[in-house]
Amino acid sequence: MTLDIRAFLFDLDGVITDTAEFHYLSWKRLCEEEGIPFTREDNDQLRGVSRRESLNRILKARAIDEATAQAWMDRKQGYYLQYLDTITPDMALPGVRDLLLEAKSLGIKRAVASASKNAKPALEKLELIDLFDAIGDGYSVVHTKPAPDLFIWTAGRLDITPTQGIVFEDAEAGIDAALKGGFWTIGLGSADVSRAHVRLPNLAGARVGDLLAKLSEPSLT
Repeated sequence: MTLDIRAFLFDLDGVITDTAEFHYLSWKRLCEEEGIPFTREDNDQLRGVSRRESLNRILKARAIDEATAQAWMDRKQGYYLQYLDTITPDMALPGVRDLLLEAKSLGIKRAVASASKNAKPALEKLELIDLFDAIGDGYSVVHTKPAPDLFIWTAGRLDITPTQGIVFEDAEAGIDAALKGGFWTIGLGSADVSRAHVRLPNLAGARVGDLLAKLSEPSLT
């Protein structure tokens, strides 16, 4: 099968910038205030999922009313935004800016597809927002990862089919969502992204031609 790649779709946290520590500190503060145990191992289970699903996992089947849940999420969001204010352009992860610029020069469309509701302000602070043709975030769809809806919605904004897009993800939920949607996938980092078509430690030194060559290997196509 000949590849017809026309777009790259990037997750935000852990792919473009690493705000995972911000999320951890924000949830940790909330949990300490409410007397809920919360460890880094618990935080690892929140990668790639929405704020509401994150809270569900933190509560571990403990029931709270929806008004309380919303108030807690708002508090966590307030804490996170305080940390977000500290983001600077040099906090883009290695290789990201170079890959975006190369993709742009080759006519490959670029998009963010993140469950985060803070994607736009983060990209503005990173001074990367102008390098993207579309931004899909936590406001874009009802069902976020591991449902494929966010990637499909973003692909529609780019006017591509799923098989014309490569999704860059660092979370199991994100890889599962992209595969369900019919996209090519590149898994990054040390989390469980074993189902991705290609795995890389990060995007440092990544070149478009090399990525397409990996996806074109006979075992994948």
